[in-house]
Amino acid sequence: MSQHLDQQEAAGVLLNDPDEGRSGHSLGAYLKFIIPSLIGVLFFLTPVVVDGKVTIGMGVLADMLKGAAQDYLPAFATALLVTSALVALVAAAFRPAWAQKDSTLVEIFTPKGSWLALRVLGAAFAAMTLFEFGPEWIWNRNTGGVMLLDLAPMLITFFFFAAILLPFLVDFGFMEFIGTLASNVFRWLFRLPGRSSIDAVASWLGSGTVGVLITTQQYEQGFYSKREAAVIATNFSITSIAFSLLIANVIGLEHLFVPFYLTVVATGLVAAVITPRLPPLCWKKDSYHEAVGKQIKEELPRGHSLFSWGLEQATRRAAKAPTPVALGKSCLMNVGDIWFGLLPLVMAIGTLSLALAEYTPIFTWLSYPFIPLLNLLQIPEAAAAAPTMLVGFADMFLPAVLGKGIDSELTRFVIASVSMTQLIYMSEIGVLLIKSKIPLNLLELFAIFIMRTLITLPLIALIAHTLVF
Repeated sequence: MSQHLDQQEAAGVLLNDPDEGRSGHSLGAYLKFIIPSLIGVLFFLTPVVVDGKVTIGMGVLADMLKGAAQDYLPAFATALLVTSALVALVAAAFRPAWAQKDSTLVEIFTPKGSWLALRVLGAAFAAMTLFEFGPEWIWNRNTGGVMLLDLAPMLITFFFFAAILLPFLVDFGFMEFIGTLASNVFRWLFRLPGRSSIDAVASWLGSGTVGVLITTQQYEQGFYSKREAAVIATNFSITSIAFSLLIANVIGLEHLFVPFYLTVVATGLVAAVITPRLPPLCWKKDSYHEAVGKQIKEELPRGHSLFSWGLEQATRRAAKAPTPVALGKSCLMNVGDIWFGLLPLVMAIGTLSLALAEYTPIFTWLSYPFIPLLNLLQIPEAAAAAPTMLVGFADMFLPAVLGKGIDSELTRFVIASVSMTQLIYMSEIGVLLIKSKIPLNLLELFAIFIMRTLITLPLIALIAHTLVF
């Protein structure tokens, strides 16, 4: 019990004394919260319009690096993946002294069992794709080519800056401040801590992967329970405005972007309210990550308003923020974990998923039950649209690619909107979640994907018939 209380004290949260924590902080303590938090807000939560597209500061930096190194990034990604696989194989075969220590480096380079196999597979796929040898279904432009030439450069640059800048948003009190202000609404509407609003906004303005990264870190630090982390990661990793605009252009709906995106937001909110109250998410326990235990308590103490208590929580958190040296080390380890640990899994699972969609009829077969449902909802060209309802589980871009040839604008509107609200796709978000410590497996992810599809599809069809067309 005393250990549990110590953990809560370490996080700067209110314990049993409702009068504890009256504000008595110096100007320096407030500045330690305000200045780093403003940096985090500027890079993650402030919309920036570049070349007519809405993005965020971190996205601008990533795009600049990607543009400057575009020709070299596929080869760099392949080198990272091959190095990751070789080091992991050496560690597994020879058990060197460094691999027997308890450290973050060991966590990155000593995967076990199927994770080691996927890491080797990811390296092999990358090499085959870069040099175009082996089975064509691996290195084809629509399978391994998408992963190595399109997605890997984006992940390398995006997560490089995300890992460096994310501590400004989560380690200096901003999550505590906003979480306290939003706690009542989020608890009532979504049964979640108010701080989860940050995950949603970061996803909305930047990328769904950023939202998952924030959620994963918050769960591992004890700020979300297992249920909360699973709910947030699968319902609030919202597709960014920039990507939504790209999908609208690909499928030929750029002239309907405003009603399209408003439809996505409205139906996504409905799904976020309903899905967590159904299995498998409602079955998740409200227990916390075993390594740290619970680190949050959002009850408002006597004598405090939401604002004053949020400020108090924020300054406490900032006071216990990591030192610059510890922060730098943590950032480097986060980058290493993403480049050497996550990237091989994305390459392996993403390539296999895209190959299934490109070379087999499995998604077409699985989509047959959607044909009568689409007919019932009076969606034109139902047979052509049905596969797009499921292929998004492999990659969120595929429904737009498959649906752009459909003549009916209404059908294309429904396809694009549904693909944006499904959220879970294996080429990126799915791999992130499976690799994380959040308790979600592949079968549960597919079940949530289907559930969100069945919830949002009728709503989107209704909006399309009554308000848009």
